[in-house]
Amino acid sequence: MNRKIIWSTSLDEHGNLDKPWRHLALEVWDGAGSGRCLRTCSSHSGAVRDARWSQCGRRLLTGSFDHKVRLSDVETGQEVVGVNNQFKVTCLALQPSDPHVFLCGGFSPEVKAWDTRTCKVVRVYQAAIQQTLGILFLAGGKEFVTSSDSVSRDSAERTLIAWDFQTSAKVSNQIFHERYTCPSLALHPQEDSFVAQTNGNYIALFSTERPYKMNKKKRYEGHKVEGYAVACEFSADGAVLASGSSGGSLHFYEHQSARALRTFPAHQQACVGVSLHPVLPAVAATCDWSGEIGVWH
Repeated sequence: MNRKIIWSTSLDEHGNLDKPWRHLALEVWDGAGSGRCLRTCSSHSGAVRDARWSQCGRRLLTGSFDHKVRLSDVETGQEVVGVNNQFKVTCLALQPSDPHVFLCGGFSPEVKAWDTRTCKVVRVYQAAIQQTLGILFLAGGKEFVTSSDSVSRDSAERTLIAWDFQTSAKVSNQIFHERYTCPSLALHPQEDSFVAQTNGNYIALFSTERPYKMNKKKRYEGHKVEGYAVACEFSADGAVLASGSSGGSLHFYEHQSARALRTFPAHQQACVGVSLHPVLPAVAATCDWSGEIGVWH
């Protein structure tokens, strides 16, 4: 595979850029074509930790360590909506059935639902945790799952929590019973299942139907996580699951069999992000701990 570096910078131990004069922003790139930076938008005063495209594809939602969430117009690069979330933001999720509502989590026991039309919090989800690591809406948007940093001595109770979106009630906090945190979540695009990347160096598979049982006979192994927030993602057809690793390698698994399809070195540092192109099946983007981003063919 050939790799093209399309952006590079470095982060300090707090996740911030190590050059204080650099502008903290989100950049939109032509990754599969020219490799040019198309637009810079969503300015923040702290490291941007998550970014989500709107359903229409014209706006970007970004969350940052500066406690703010911003919705920016991709065409103009201008901020459309900005809210102060009062805690460092690490994860976002757009409501699948309502494009004006998003969930926001981070260094707080709360997950908040915001309405971009009013810039007000419409719901609050309370959990006895210190930090939310990831948020995943299940099909239809009536329920969602959060992952947290909560691990007890004997199990990972409250590591994964299922919520009712409308009532803010916990549906279950007994989904995952192994003693590992789960830094990222991914929904299968066609089947009633989702996966959770675990710090046990494997990806676990769960049902999206209550009681969200884990498939104990199938898990995706062979990559290392070791405390990094390593992401995983399904291909558009759901046939392939991709994952980064703490060692810098990129891993591909066959979804049905959990068999490792291919592994290759992608970065010198931990490969913490992977995204498969939604249209071009042979194109993937990765990023590492230092801020280097690569496009692979």
